Amino acid sequence: MDFERADMLNGAIRTIALKHRARAAVKLAELGLHPGHEAVLFLLSAKGPQTQRQLAAGADCEPPSITLMVRKLEAAGLVSRAPAAQDARANVVQLTPEGEKIIVRMRELWRDLADETVAGLTETSADEVIKALTDLARSLQPRPPADE
Repeated sequence: MDFERADMLNGAIRTIALKHRARAAVKLAELGLHPGHEAVLFLLSAKGPQTQRQLAAGADCEPPSITLMVRKLEAAGLVSRAPAAQDARANVVQLTPEGEKIIVRMRELWRDLADETVAGLTETSADEVIKALTDLARSLQPRPPADE
């Protein structure tokens, strides 16, 4: 790919990411949350209690970032932590009843954000965007090193 096309592609992805994150931040702030918190809460809602290491892998975050997010969510009363039965050094995180309640509101906000995001599409359907972005995300997955 030549530089001009590469610059257009990379610039478009950067712009979309920045604008989407900014809109998500506004929506999450309505619930007293920050970007990244939704990933942890949605993971806990979908998969149940998890260790912080599992949350880090599922949210594609570094463990120190998850630790900070979990502390903030715990202070807000949305999650609780307890030592793991198998490993006292690990913490298992789970939604509290208040966290379960906020999931319902988060899903509404998340649907609104998706609707706003695709509202201006004129030549591309939301399904086509989902397909292309899923394909793009898959292409960015780390690849195992080539055998030498």
